[in-house]
Amino acid sequence: MAQRVRSLAREFGFQRCGITDIELGQDEAHLRDWLAKGLYGSMDWMARHGELRARPGDLHPGTVRVISVGLDYGRDSDEAWATLDDSERAYVARYALGRDYHKLMRQRLQRLADRIAEEVGPFGHRVFVDSAPVLERALARNAGLGWIGKHTCLIDKDGGSFFFIGEIYVDLPFPIDTPASAHCGTCRKCIDICPTQAIIAPYRLDARRCIAYLTIEHEGSIPEDLRAPIGNRIFGCDDCQLICPWNKFAKRTDEADFRARNDLDKATLVQLFAWSEEEFLQRTEGTAIRRSGHERWLRNIAVALGNARGSADVVAQVIAALESRRESASPMVREHIEWALRQHQAG
Repeated sequence: MAQRVRSLAREFGFQRCGITDIELGQDEAHLRDWLAKGLYGSMDWMARHGELRARPGDLHPGTVRVISVGLDYGRDSDEAWATLDDSERAYVARYALGRDYHKLMRQRLQRLADRIAEEVGPFGHRVFVDSAPVLERALARNAGLGWIGKHTCLIDKDGGSFFFIGEIYVDLPFPIDTPASAHCGTCRKCIDICPTQAIIAPYRLDARRCIAYLTIEHEGSIPEDLRAPIGNRIFGCDDCQLICPWNKFAKRTDEADFRARNDLDKATLVQLFAWSEEEFLQRTEGTAIRRSGHERWLRNIAVALGNARGSADVVAQVIAALESRRESASPMVREHIEWALRQHQAG
């Protein structure tokens, strides 16, 4: 039946599937230390549900195994680097360019669970896709999907790291898979390339410095010393994954749902800064970007506009875009606009 589960997972579009038990003792200790150092920033829910993340049996009583799956979303890395090198354009993390993965994966996982029930009868289970306190990367590693790299992302030797993870907690005592072994070796490219030096040690991320945290999770003002390193990244950051040698030769599946919408892989900062709140909500419907809200969207783009460089005509357009929102923006966004204008005055 475990073999059947893996076969069914691939039928439902998952490129990876493995099964593990619920023992996460070492990972719980690592998490506890990370929380104790306050490296989670303002993500209070991380501390609030800390121990529960490492105890699947407490989160969903009766759980004895976890079915872990992976779904590709990766794109051409050369295209991503080209966007990062063009300060007029906006960089959006590759996972957020298309449809929000949460609903898509949850539907597929539930269908997988339903099919398993058809073959074995009713069983206790619960589906998770980044929707509850779950140590999903540790579980995926133990299920053989990949190892946790020094940048804290999961890496599959054949598929790289550009894939989503989801789980089904089950009360069925399936045989378990062999955990993935690590293959980072002495490489530290992900650590060295991080624009804000958020990877403070191998396998240790300071979320407070991470561009993904600053542009997505963080609700207030972005610290001034971190604004310039953000560059043109307006929603998330992929540098540590793009530089990873395992992604260079990865074979990934092109999932149509995750292809870029609204030309977000080509749009300029000036174009996106002009979106009204109504337009923002309409264009980001069904995507992960919408959760950041229009105010943070403008805040992030204001920072990127402050970092934009180019010809005199380009800079003039950037300044005009900033000035156009100077008076109507919220106090938080206005503060970032003023900073951006000062960068161009200084330049």
